[in-house]
Amino acid sequence: MRDKHAPATMTATIRSLDELTELIATRRRLYLRWSLGPEKDLAASTSRDGLTGVELPGLSANPLDVEHWWGQRPLRTWAARRLYDYSHLPHVRDGRVRPWLLSGRETGDRGPDNEPLLRDVEPLGWVDEQVIAEAEEEVARQQGSWGPLARH
Repeated sequence: MRDKHAPATMTATIRSLDELTELIATRRRLYLRWSLGPEKDLAASTSRDGLTGVELPGLSANPLDVEHWWGQRPLRTWAARRLYDYSHLPHVRDGRVRPWLLSGRETGDRGPDNEPLLRDVEPLGWVDEQVIAEAEEEVARQQGSWGPLARH
């Protein structure tokens, strides 16, 4: 259920990978969601499994909290990876799909990609296309083989 005090639209925009990294460093329980935006998402407060069409009991989103196994690796690289993992979605779903930052309460359920499902969502800001480009550059500098989680 949407918090009646949460804004229906967002005016804030995260404009750099460094800005996203700073938010991850200073705040817990942030999530990233790729969709048409909070105005549409919060009207339904649910997601659908793309394969089966099953309605999920909350909005699917990717957590940005750093896992303990990440150790002392650069937080900027963590932020880039979390953004880059689903950067294929505008190309395979709908060109209007964009990433946005949010907070919310995890329902305890998981989506089909093992992502948390959220209720009481608070939209925090759009993620600018420049941040995606910076994430792609950061990923390209890594030594391993790595790509978005695109399915064919």
